[in-house]
Amino acid sequence: MAPDFAIAPLLAAYLAGSALDDAQRQQLLAWELADARRAAAWGITAENGLAQIEERLGWLQTLVPHHVTLPLPPAPMEQYLGLYWRLWLPLALTLKQARDAQPGPLIQGVLGGQGTGKTTLTLILRHILQVMGYRAVGLSIDDIYKTYRDRQALIQVDPRLRWRGPPGTHDIDLGLDTLTQIRLAKAGEAVALPRFDKSLHGGEGDRADPEWVKDVDILLFEGWFLGARPIDPARFDQAPAPIATEADRQFARDMNAELATYLPLWDCLDLLMVLCPADYRLSKQWRKDAEHQMKAQGKTGMSDATIDAFVEYFWCALHPELFIAALKGDGEHVNLVVEIDRDRTPRAIYSPALATI
Repeated sequence: MAPDFAIAPLLAAYLAGSALDDAQRQQLLAWELADARRAAAWGITAENGLAQIEERLGWLQTLVPHHVTLPLPPAPMEQYLGLYWRLWLPLALTLKQARDAQPGPLIQGVLGGQGTGKTTLTLILRHILQVMGYRAVGLSIDDIYKTYRDRQALIQVDPRLRWRGPPGTHDIDLGLDTLTQIRLAKAGEAVALPRFDKSLHGGEGDRADPEWVKDVDILLFEGWFLGARPIDPARFDQAPAPIATEADRQFARDMNAELATYLPLWDCLDLLMVLCPADYRLSKQWRKDAEHQMKAQGKTGMSDATIDAFVEYFWCALHPELFIAALKGDGEHVNLVVEIDRDRTPRAIYSPALATI
């Protein structure tokens, strides 16, 4: 919880059984309206704000006995109130509203770079939405990787794709078929969600048995470049580090061109959320922190030098300063941007379409 979350004591008292009076509800509304961009993103106004706060308070109370089921380090719910109130609950309610407004399943895209917590966020949303009565399932762009055999053949054609992950290493047809089946499935009809096991073939990974799901209300589709769109190739003439050599620039141009083949998949999204660090370089440190923690537990982990090479490989493929920056201002394709600090708490929440508010 960020130190500036001034209304946390009020919410904690509410969960402990203290009723809120009118002045305290007005305090909550004033806190919401003080950040105009965030209020606009959640659709909160001076006119409807008290009703929205009342709804959020009700769900906050309902979630108390379910808090232990969330995929979080064990801690009292009060320690997570900042995230519940500022992001998790209003985002879940936004998804609920969007699902209610259309006849079939909602497909929400979630873009997040390494270490941003996109997978954890989608798991949390699935738990909260389940409490709200909605069947939410998750799908990662990793789940639609090409098979091990196909990727080995791909490396023979283009040795630059030595690591899975960049554009060109996914089975786009599999993704399109999966999203189409989710859309068209009848009540009670099972749909196969592809799954990928990264531990197979000595860590190279391969397809695993699919997960069968039915009666899906919301599909949370996440990935490190999910929704990213090609940019002007001239941008690579003076690209940011680590794109330094002509070979680097050509790789970046080729990955940019390959993005065009993903556009039909992105067009299947109803909504797209971008989860990004205030400074993209934090992703490298987050990855190192995770590896150091694994080593401290006696597990095998990458060296700092290997992590640097690994992360910079992906920056060379699709550099955050070029691709994420473009999406943060893309009101046509992006419905929500969440910028996060070093501790992964939200520092800014806004809708690009409403960025001038």
